[in-house]
Amino acid sequence: MPSVRRVSHEFLHRQGLTTIFGNPGSNELPFLAELPDGFRYVLGLHEGAVVGMADGYAQATGRPVLVNLHAAAGSGNAMGALTNAVASRTPLVVVAGQQVRAAMGPQANLTNVDAPALMKPLVGWAAEPSCAQDVPRALAQAVFEARLQRRPTYLSVPYDDWAADAGDNALAVLDRQVRQAGAPGAEQARWLVDRVASARRPALVLGGDIDTDGHFGTAVRLAEALGGPVWAAPSLFRLPFPNRHPLFRGVLPAGIEPVREAFEGHDLVLVLGAPAFRYHEYLPGRYLPEETRLVQITGDASAAARAPMGEALVADPGAVIELLLASLDPPAEPAGAYLPVPPPQTAEDACLHPEEVFAALRDELPEDTAYVVESTSTNAAWWRQMDLRRPGSYYFPAAGGLGFGLPGAVGVALARPDRPVVAVSGDGSANYGITALWTAARLRLPLTVVLLRNGTYGALRWFGGLLGVPDAPGLDIPGLDFTRIAEGYGVPAAHASSAEELRALLAVRPEGPRLIQVDTALTTPN
Repeated sequence: MPSVRRVSHEFLHRQGLTTIFGNPGSNELPFLAELPDGFRYVLGLHEGAVVGMADGYAQATGRPVLVNLHAAAGSGNAMGALTNAVASRTPLVVVAGQQVRAAMGPQANLTNVDAPALMKPLVGWAAEPSCAQDVPRALAQAVFEARLQRRPTYLSVPYDDWAADAGDNALAVLDRQVRQAGAPGAEQARWLVDRVASARRPALVLGGDIDTDGHFGTAVRLAEALGGPVWAAPSLFRLPFPNRHPLFRGVLPAGIEPVREAFEGHDLVLVLGAPAFRYHEYLPGRYLPEETRLVQITGDASAAARAPMGEALVADPGAVIELLLASLDPPAEPAGAYLPVPPPQTAEDACLHPEEVFAALRDELPEDTAYVVESTSTNAAWWRQMDLRRPGSYYFPAAGGLGFGLPGAVGVALARPDRPVVAVSGDGSANYGITALWTAARLRLPLTVVLLRNGTYGALRWFGGLLGVPDAPGLDIPGLDFTRIAEGYGVPAAHASSAEELRALLAVRPEGPRLIQVDTALTTPN
């Protein structure tokens, strides 16, 4: 009779979940015993970094990924990073260790008390099997729920379960497959085509799911067929459209009133692959102009249900794009040339303006570079200077939780060895995931980290002005030298004191990880 561990390992192998991101504790060791050939364990030094790496890896591969965490303490450390994975709809399968069953009742040390409740409502599904023989089935459910819901799942397993006999029915789980289809029916298709074809001035809003699901190119074709303006959805975590395309109008502001203002004059707003909408700053107003109708297409039923306005169709956005392309007339004329990049702004003191840094990245690095960005105060400068025309070029912490940038970049670099990967981080956000540098060094990933150092939490200073709090304490972080920190983790580092020096450093292709620190002037997100 095979053990629970053996059946579970075989199931994970057949499902392709052979890369495990983790930081183990004692409760997790029995699961990790006897890992078969072909499994790879990626060690992170903090659970937040572990989840961030797995998040980047899963987004870049488009497949569920296994995360192994330690009981309550490790799971709790990971929860901040999980908020980003939830918002980006990343299918992480989190398996955590639990005390032995006999010790759970008296709550022996390292018991995860009411383990499923700990992770709710963050994850899409959480459970602890009722007996050892239910572990393989519950593990399969965790994988399938993550894949179907596109959201992290959580399974807590008492560590004595792994060595138990799996039972007579356990092998039935090995050949299971669960699939999902999401094309609109005939009546829904007619309704949608009529809505879009009859619009006089349609506008298109694209969300991160468009890039995640591989619809970047077809979204461009749809936009050119419609001929109207294109926005990226607010709180953007993936870029779904070339940002210098002549139809692109930028990322929608994350406030109710400015979104309404953007849609003035449009009778239809078609939202594809995004919630409607993920606001941030509280800037109240009407949701939409009076004459504007909104139609949302999303595979996320929860996002459709909670939207405060408009009509929604829960369907695969890719299938809807193909349906509309087949129904619309081809564009009467070409969309035109891509928009030129303006000269970068310069700073008045010895620091570089962030635009100078981003101009150097744009000019010196290959066009297919994937950027993992966590420098929120330089957001406006980023979009002003960058020219991103490839899918999978942009990753950002989806829920705004700091600590995704450096670990996420490690995950993307691990998943996409065929592309250059650059982490763009502020000095404030870098501290939340700094331990990821050790993993990058151990794996010899050709990852470039560009560290923008301005000595303060720049986005918070901007928010202080927005909220009328000009005197908040704790916003300055002087005295941090990330070149020395990086070298301590085994990552070569340099300080670029001029644009020319930065460009010269970037021109050298890395064979392993490297960090380039640049002192930059303080800017605002908008």
